[in-house]
Amino acid sequence: MSKRDYYEVLGVDRGADEKTLKTAYRKLAMKYHPDQNPDNPEAEAKFKEVGEAYAVLSDGDKRAAYDRMGHAAFEQGGMGGGGGQGPFGGAGAAEFADIFEQVFGMGGMGGRRRSSNGPARGADLRYDLEINLEDAFHGKDTTIDVPTAMECERCDGQGNEPGTELETCPTCSGAGRIRRSQGFFTMEQTCPQCGGRGQYVKTPCQECDGVGRVRKNRTLQVQIPAGVEDGTRIRLAGEGEAGARGGPRGDLYIFISVNPHELFERDGPNLYCRAPSSMVQAALGCSIEVPTIEGGKAEMKIPEGAQTGRRMRLRGKGMPRLRGGARGDMIVELFVETPRNLTDRQKELLKEFCDLSGEGCNPDSDGFFNKVRQFWDDVTTDDGRPSA
Repeated sequence: MSKRDYYEVLGVDRGADEKTLKTAYRKLAMKYHPDQNPDNPEAEAKFKEVGEAYAVLSDGDKRAAYDRMGHAAFEQGGMGGGGGQGPFGGAGAAEFADIFEQVFGMGGMGGRRRSSNGPARGADLRYDLEINLEDAFHGKDTTIDVPTAMECERCDGQGNEPGTELETCPTCSGAGRIRRSQGFFTMEQTCPQCGGRGQYVKTPCQECDGVGRVRKNRTLQVQIPAGVEDGTRIRLAGEGEAGARGGPRGDLYIFISVNPHELFERDGPNLYCRAPSSMVQAALGCSIEVPTIEGGKAEMKIPEGAQTGRRMRLRGKGMPRLRGGARGDMIVELFVETPRNLTDRQKELLKEFCDLSGEGCNPDSDGFFNKVRQFWDDVTTDDGRPSA
C-alpha cells in the first residue's frame, strides 16, 4: 500500500511554516495517541503515520529531499538509510519519542515529565484579601486563616506508621517508573502502584492514612504595607502547602482587593473627590473644608466665579506611594448646587438680582447665545430667503 503524502497526513499546505506544522502535529498526535485510544490498531497506525510525517517535514534537510523526490528520498539507501526503514532510519521509535517529547514537553510517550521519587515541593496557594481604602493608606497588620495541607507530625510526612519501614515497590523495583511496549512504541509512565516514589507504604499512618499530609487551618499574621493598590500581590515564601516526602513548602500569594470608597476615587497615588458649593459661595468666592483620607480636614479656597467642574489640587494629600513613601495629590472637583425649595422672598431677591445682572455677569451664557443667534441668522430657507 502506497504511503500518503506527508503534507496531506498533517493537513497542511506545502508552504506551511514550522509553527503551522507543529500545531497540526500536536492536534493529530493527541487525537490518535495510544493512551487516548487503547486497543485501537487503526488509531495506533495513524499515530505512527502522523509522527513519521512530522519527523520529515520538521527537519529542513529531510523536507527539502522529500519535496524533490517524495517518499523515494528515504528508500533504499536514501536519507533515512536502512533499506526501507522510513525517515526514522534505524532509530525508529526512539527518534519518534524524542520528537514527541520536544513538542509536548513529556518524558517518553504518554506521560508527564519525569519526576523524581525524592522530596517534592509543595503547591503554591492563593488567598484573596479585601481591605478598605483607609487600610491601603495607613497599612495594616491582620490575621488570616488559610486552609492548607500540612506535614503529618505523627509520621514526619513519610506516610508510614511510626516504627514501621517503607517497602521497595515490587512493580518498578524502586525506579518509580515502568516501561511497556505497545506495537511500534515503547511507553514509559509513572509507576501506578507507588506513584513514582519507588517505595510504598505497607502500614499507613493512622493520622494521615499514608498520605503524609493532613488538612488544617493555619493562622498567619500578614503585614499590609501602606500604599498597596487594588490587585497588589504579596508573596509569603514557604507558607504554602507542605511538600511531599519531606519536600519544601510552597509559597502563599495574597491578592489584595481594595473596596470602593464613598468619598474618594483612586488613580495611582492620587485621590479624586467632589465637593459641593452653594451658588453664592461660588459666585463670591470663599474657603471650605474638605475631608482627607487620613481622617482630617483640609482648607480649600474656591475662587470667585468658580463653575461646576472646576478642579483644584491639594498637593501631598493623596495616597502614599508603595515605593518611596512620597504622597500623591488630592484633586477636588467642584459642583455648584442650584438652590431649591425657595421662599417667596428668596425668589423675589433672585428675580431682582437677575434684573440687575448686566453684560459680563454670565460670560458663558452670553457667548453661547450670541453663537446661537449667529447660527440662526445664517440659516436660510429652501428658496434662499432668510429664515424667519
